[in-house]
Amino acid sequence: METLLSALMGEFLGTPVYFWVAFVAIVIGLLVFDLGILHRDEHEIGARESLSLYGFYVAIAMAFGGWVWWQRGAESGLEFYTAYVIEQSLAMDNMFVIASIFTFLSIPRIYQHRVLFWGIIGVVVLRAILIGLGAALVYQYSWILFLFGAFLVFTGIRMFRHQDDEPHIERNPVFKFLTTHFRITKELRGHDFTARLPHPKTGKTVLWLTPLAVALIMVEFVDLVFAVDSVPAVFAVTQDTFIVYTSNIFAILGLRALYFALAAAMNRFRYLQTSLAIILVLVGIKIFLVPLGIKIDTLLSLVVTVGILGGGVLYSLYKTRNEPDMGIEPVPETNRTDS
Repeated sequence: METLLSALMGEFLGTPVYFWVAFVAIVIGLLVFDLGILHRDEHEIGARESLSLYGFYVAIAMAFGGWVWWQRGAESGLEFYTAYVIEQSLAMDNMFVIASIFTFLSIPRIYQHRVLFWGIIGVVVLRAILIGLGAALVYQYSWILFLFGAFLVFTGIRMFRHQDDEPHIERNPVFKFLTTHFRITKELRGHDFTARLPHPKTGKTVLWLTPLAVALIMVEFVDLVFAVDSVPAVFAVTQDTFIVYTSNIFAILGLRALYFALAAAMNRFRYLQTSLAIILVLVGIKIFLVPLGIKIDTLLSLVVTVGILGGGVLYSLYKTRNEPDMGIEPVPETNRTDS
């Protein structure tokens, strides 16, 4: 017993082990509750359910941030909340691309939650790798923050200039690779990601991917691409690996729950990318200043980020107030490449 207590009181990446254990336990509990209780029976998730579930995840994140504040002080608490808001802000653009993937592959709403849920497992692992790598680089080479900052500013400007561009899923290199190197069924096989079917030439039973598996792989790839922006952005707030990682995961859990509400009204968030581009540029400038010894107050960063994001959402809703809520129109199956 004493050995276990000693191990829990020890540190991992500068944070007591019991902090990590508590976080992992909460995430596992949330995933079990989500799939095992709330969505044990597959059904289409409406906007009201999506918003309720999002509110639940936000409440859990706020409570966790409060615990961090209580245990580690006000500065750590503010860093968690600021990192959480920045990650949620930047990851919103990710939701629109995911909606395009589901639409292009004609994934019914009833199965979209299954893809998003299992995608979370990949996010937990991939973000751990990326954040661990980023933390190691910052620790060894502090000048790399200049590169992070410049990259974020460049990305923000590029996002602003190309905010009206539509994602072309058919040109995506991952989609091309999958359709070229794997057997993919033309039809869904219920909620299965794979199917064992006869080979078209030999007649031998072989493994096929379903469009649901293609969607899952592409969602994971999209998250990896967007993480290249969001992870360096959070390092502008703090280099504490625990806060960076936990804020990332809680933010993504919440946004995946919010997805169905966002997807039902894509046209109402027309100016959101503008505010995201501004946030990226400001965060890039902030992280560029860190190696110079200039630190912008964390509370100020939090207020500015929330203000810009909220302004973008409210302005979008105001400008589109007379438009009906519309998602993305499905792409006809004949326009897709099937193997």
